[in-house]
Amino acid sequence: MEILLTGATGYIGSAVRSALVAGGHTVTALVRGEAAAERVAGAGVQPVIGDMRDAELVRGLAGKSDGVVHAASPGDATSADAEAEFADAVLAGFGGRDNGVFVRTGGVWVHGAGTAITEDTPRDAPPLVAWREAIDRRVLAASGVRAVLIEPGVVYGHGGGIPRLVFAAERMRGGLTLIGDGSQHWVTVHVDDLAGLYVAALERAGHGETFLGAGGANPTTRELGEAASRRLGLGGRVVPEDPAATVERLGEFGRALLLDQQADGGKARRVLGWRPSRPSLLDEIAAGGYDPA
Repeated sequence: MEILLTGATGYIGSAVRSALVAGGHTVTALVRGEAAAERVAGAGVQPVIGDMRDAELVRGLAGKSDGVVHAASPGDATSADAEAEFADAVLAGFGGRDNGVFVRTGGVWVHGAGTAITEDTPRDAPPLVAWREAIDRRVLAASGVRAVLIEPGVVYGHGGGIPRLVFAAERMRGGLTLIGDGSQHWVTVHVDDLAGLYVAALERAGHGETFLGAGGANPTTRELGEAASRRLGLGGRVVPEDPAATVERLGEFGRALLLDQQADGGKARRVLGWRPSRPSLLDEIAAGGYDPA
């Protein structure tokens, strides 16, 4: 398939890029500048320099593609508008031809706290991601396209992603400061397993489907903090942080990190045959994958 990919130099998108190429797909990457263009070209991908908010450009690229995999976002106050405009441009580019595939990136946080979250769990999003629901619903209900939503948990692997915050925490009273009191679970997924899920969804998912990107391990932030503390030579000692202090320190991002969530990603296994196989986040930490350089 001829695929338009956004975020091709980002943490998730670069893994998706590699998985798409390995799967035999022809990839065009929308990138922001010359350096990024050179990087993806070296990986066997055709770069196009531009902005995801350039509606005319996006419409044209989507119109020439069999599918669009969207793994980019500004990650700031402009995200809601940028995501909506990009979605509109892609749908317009497909033009209702019925054979276009649009795989978008969401996130498990939209479901709020829960001990057994599935794709059908009602949404109870924290303010940071509350804007996603309107766009998700609109795209998944669109006609003339096969639209699929991937909702990853906390993505890890190769020393990247949110888990780096655990290691960067302040050291107090001989221990590593936790994110919150340590009791909340995080839904986790290895970035390479997640990339495989995107490809499986692109190739096999039905229209309007949502899939959680959850590898099945849901460690607590205390477990993660203790594992990091051991790697940092602190003997596993940790210091809980009052949740209010976490929000004060990290803002709405901190509020999202305080969500107590557990999920197993079973739907993707049943429907798509997805088989996550990489080490768990705790195993990655124990093996030194997040040790400071």
